[in-house]
Amino acid sequence: MEEKRSVLLEQMEIRAPLLTHLLLHSSRNKQNLVKQKPVELTLGYQQNPNGYKVFSFGLKGSIYEKVSSGFKSIAVMTDDKSTMSSSVEEDSENIGILHADSSLEPYKDHFKYRLKRYLHQKKLIEEHEGSLEEFAKGYLKFGFNREEDGTLYREWAPAAQEAQIIGDFNGWDGSNHHMKKDQFGVWSIKIPDSGGNPAIPHNSRVKFRFKHSDGVWVDRIPAWIKYATVDPARFAAPYDGVYWDPPHSERYQFKYPRPPKPKAPRIYEAHVGMSSSEPRINSYREFADDILPRIRENNYNTVQLMAVMEHSYYASFGYHVTNFFAVSSRSGTPEDLKYLIDKAHSLGLHVLMDVVHSHASNNVTDGLNGFDVGQRSQESYFHIGDRGYHKLWDSRLFNYANWEVLRFLLSNLRWWLEEYKFDGFRFDGVTSMLYHHHGINMAFTGNYKEYFSEETDVDAVVYLMLANCLVHGILPDSTVIAEDVSGMPGLGRPVSEVGIGFDYRLAMAIPDKWIDYVKNKKDNEWSMKEISLNLTNRRYTEKCVAYAESHDQSIVGDKTIAFLLMDEEMYSSMSCLTDASPTIERGIALHKMIHFITMTLGGEGYLNFMGNEFGHPEWIDFPREGNGWSYEKCRRQWNLADTDHLRYKFMNAFDKAMNLLDDRFSFLASTKQIVSSTNNEDKVIVFERGDLVFVFNFHPENTYEGYKVGCDLPGKYRVALDSDAREFGGHGRVGHDADHFTSPEGIPGVPETNFNNRPNSFKILSPPRTCVVYYRVDESQEENKSANLGQVEETVAAADTDVNIPVESKVVGDKIEEDGDNY
Repeated sequence: MEEKRSVLLEQMEIRAPLLTHLLLHSSRNKQNLVKQKPVELTLGYQQNPNGYKVFSFGLKGSIYEKVSSGFKSIAVMTDDKSTMSSSVEEDSENIGILHADSSLEPYKDHFKYRLKRYLHQKKLIEEHEGSLEEFAKGYLKFGFNREEDGTLYREWAPAAQEAQIIGDFNGWDGSNHHMKKDQFGVWSIKIPDSGGNPAIPHNSRVKFRFKHSDGVWVDRIPAWIKYATVDPARFAAPYDGVYWDPPHSERYQFKYPRPPKPKAPRIYEAHVGMSSSEPRINSYREFADDILPRIRENNYNTVQLMAVMEHSYYASFGYHVTNFFAVSSRSGTPEDLKYLIDKAHSLGLHVLMDVVHSHASNNVTDGLNGFDVGQRSQESYFHIGDRGYHKLWDSRLFNYANWEVLRFLLSNLRWWLEEYKFDGFRFDGVTSMLYHHHGINMAFTGNYKEYFSEETDVDAVVYLMLANCLVHGILPDSTVIAEDVSGMPGLGRPVSEVGIGFDYRLAMAIPDKWIDYVKNKKDNEWSMKEISLNLTNRRYTEKCVAYAESHDQSIVGDKTIAFLLMDEEMYSSMSCLTDASPTIERGIALHKMIHFITMTLGGEGYLNFMGNEFGHPEWIDFPREGNGWSYEKCRRQWNLADTDHLRYKFMNAFDKAMNLLDDRFSFLASTKQIVSSTNNEDKVIVFERGDLVFVFNFHPENTYEGYKVGCDLPGKYRVALDSDAREFGGHGRVGHDADHFTSPEGIPGVPETNFNNRPNSFKILSPPRTCVVYYRVDESQEENKSANLGQVEETVAAADTDVNIPVESKVVGDKIEEDGDNY
């Protein structure tokens, strides 16, 4: 491990800002979510705001200043004085979020101010651009666009004094291709076709050359460029913009429609570049052909793609974006990415994109930051001074009040949805957007004053509301997820309620707790109550995506849960040909339990990072000088899960089974979640999700025979899933053919007389370090199925034929599966 420490120290020295960015995203800094009064579920408790000083926002009057647009007179939100229309005033009284959470009432003025800002900005867009949806078609106006007899190029660069378009098509000499600037800072040029063909050939390099106020000419990649490449033969070579307009015969044509939106997302977080089993960068097409079938086979219904937007620094994990409309060229072309998404849709997979609108790369040569030449904020994509710079991430921060920034970012979302058929987004770094302090040195405690004060960046909040309104308007079945560590109330409520509009938030406190337990606590120190509280501590009106670990826990200097549990024994003791060591047996058992209880109790969706489903060993280390630019630890060793005599297959099989359980019973989408027992002495947690009963026995030694568990509905229960089954590397101690009949407990309707506040109970066998799920048998359906099966068997027996048709049936839940011919 000393080698790892030295590697980490070296990387901190050469890329300290980047690592700080990744660490700030990691679970080490995740705080508890805001606690809220439950409705009927044990999902938290009310944060009492009494005694808090009410913060009142003063309206600052005329909040508009005319700025850049090459098409219509528009406005940008500023800090000047303004008056609101009567219709906006009327709308501002309708704040639905206060009905969902009355403890937000003391902050009504904040929500009124937020709503007025949002409604007025949206109204301005509608007045001057037609609609929010039309406004978000900026890629049809800016950048390169074909017209009948030529190619039109536009770029917003108010600080430029002169401008040219250069590239392969004119020998990088722009003297004959000067651009004209309008009163709003938009430069344009129409380049006539030559001989009936576009003057700028498809797949040729281009750049925007401009002179700024000190007389210096600079070359920049066009801000709206659709593709950018770098010469792989030159070390640290700059990127070039690429004009991408393939002929119709070379354009990828989508063949498959978007699949129906899943009831609850089971997300496979993936990085295309590092998905190869070989030490190299993988391609979009290889990922589509080789990895997507694995994801589908493990019963995930959603894939979340990281690092899609072009980023010049590979080791940034895609979070330091340089070209926002361009696909990462390391893995292929735009048409290759379309092939990947179409293939995913053919497999029934939704595809989410990891979108980064919280900041931009500080790279001047290759990125958007190159357009900042010291002009004022109204003429830049970014704020000026300290407000425009993230000191921990070494990156630039957007000015969300700027009209052209709104056009750029909103159009960016629409571009990925419509051009590539993405089904939604996971917004990165939302905490940094929500607050002027960006979450730096801020430990959120759940006190509502932390969320609604002058530290709240209302410009960013309004942008996120517009973004969610746009995405859900264009694609009603989209899924939009926020990465927020603060627990901002209302983040996951609809814009119509004056929420920010996300469908889900990431439950980011959960991985932090698991790392603490696995690293620092002995098995007998694990608190069942604390585990349960950590998993259920969320706002019941806002959905969460739970995860035990993501890419954050895999970066160099850290370990996955599997590696923390089993460490070096993963190199030598994973063979099924020998008995498992105590470390391996414990590690595999807890790996299954940790991921499963996180999935079943932690949220309304679930996420797993590529490879963690089978306990991928080691860590991720991108190529860099300190490791000799090696890809050895920037890949996924799929062979470990595929090798039949290695125990990795057990963890993979259980991952597949727990996703299948949700497929069959839809417990993630159920609002019924009741924790009936957190027995710290027994080390047992019992809860219901939907109509399933879950029993987790974390005790390292104790087996409990005749262990009584409470449940809601009376009847007969059977095993639906058992982590101790032999196919999952267990010992097969739980009988799957046993029927468990309930007994009534206490007086119906009087919880205090019941067993653990449940009106019924049944008894089970609970081995150590196992989790078992029980489903209630619908006996009426079972009788009908048995009768139907009997009729089929009689028909087969009576048939005058020598053909032997096998019929094998098994009841799983309330469904019957038959192998053999259909009758």
